[in-house]
Amino acid sequence: MGNQRFTWYEFFAGGGLARLGLGAKWECTFANEWCEKKAAAYRAYFGESPELKVEDVARISVGDLPGQPCLAWASFPCQDLSLAGTGAGLDGERSGTFRPFWKLISLKVKEERGPKVIVLENVVGTLMSHGGSDFSFIVRSFADSGYRVGAVVVDAVHFLPQSRPRLFVVGVERDVLLAPKLTCTAPSEPWHPRFLIRAHANLPESLKRYWIWWNLPAPGRRIQSLASVIEEEPTGTNWHTEAETKRLLCLMSPLHRRKVATMVQLKGGHVGTIYKRTRPNEDGVVVQRAEVRFDGISGCLRTPVGGSSRQTVIVIQDGSIRTRLLSPREAARLMGVSDQYPLPAKYNDGYHVFGDGVAVPVVSWLERNLLRPLAEACRVTNPARNIA
Repeated sequence: MGNQRFTWYEFFAGGGLARLGLGAKWECTFANEWCEKKAAAYRAYFGESPELKVEDVARISVGDLPGQPCLAWASFPCQDLSLAGTGAGLDGERSGTFRPFWKLISLKVKEERGPKVIVLENVVGTLMSHGGSDFSFIVRSFADSGYRVGAVVVDAVHFLPQSRPRLFVVGVERDVLLAPKLTCTAPSEPWHPRFLIRAHANLPESLKRYWIWWNLPAPGRRIQSLASVIEEEPTGTNWHTEAETKRLLCLMSPLHRRKVATMVQLKGGHVGTIYKRTRPNEDGVVVQRAEVRFDGISGCLRTPVGGSSRQTVIVIQDGSIRTRLLSPREAARLMGVSDQYPLPAKYNDGYHVFGDGVAVPVVSWLERNLLRPLAEACRVTNPARNIA
């Protein structure tokens, strides 16, 4: 029994980064991804993957879902929930795919073959979307289907040199007996920030009765530096010409130019990142600006669509300045993906796979400290209906 793997479904699988994070103790019996390019990346690493169904989740039927999984994981699209997105929330075309996903979960529950544990992963804007009503709808979906539910916000910066806060909503069947160490009576930092506490406070009282404050250990010390992920000979991109670098520096405000000037005056090598953004200038006119950071942390990876800029690397070595786009391999490393993962042939395809993904060490940390203990509790609570 101790060596038996837990079964799980992976919805919105992308390149399979959640699967990388869960590891060898979990057997994926069904995976779904609508994008052929991401599915190709998934197969390039995991092999033929007969469990992967490339189809719009709205076209998946409950008959496609084998057995009863211990876990269902869904990193559904964030575009309509992001604070920089459309604002459409769960009514949007992309983030609205939560609804057909949950319809499948509801049907599995009615068949008494529902997953014991469910994880939703998305941007923290989910908490504020439509004044909190979208988050309330998600919590109600769990409650109406027989789950207790809680949420944590985990920033990948605890594990990787990338600022990437993400919301994880974790639900478990109500009859599962939880070990006392898995829950706490009140929210705690850093996993329950103020905006999550506010979102919970705004829930109807009828839903709060099903809420769990998940108790997680303090994060370890991040050991990887931004410089350690940078390639001297980048894959899929080239260093800028002097003219291109100068043009980028000219887009900076005086504040950010001074940051660069300070690094130029220091000895040794210094690595930073740059994002292009639109900002009002001194006259209130909105202009494009380049903003730089040298704190050893990358900005949050974004996919190169919808006007989002791609992240730029700046390397200053003994006064010499070089710039270029972040390479796909560097993007993979910033998500905790090993160099054994094959890169898609095209730059944008690689950036989509990793920029849309979930940070692998974050999943591993949740697996070790919450998901695996929950899975083990599910086995013990109701062995007559035991799932693998």
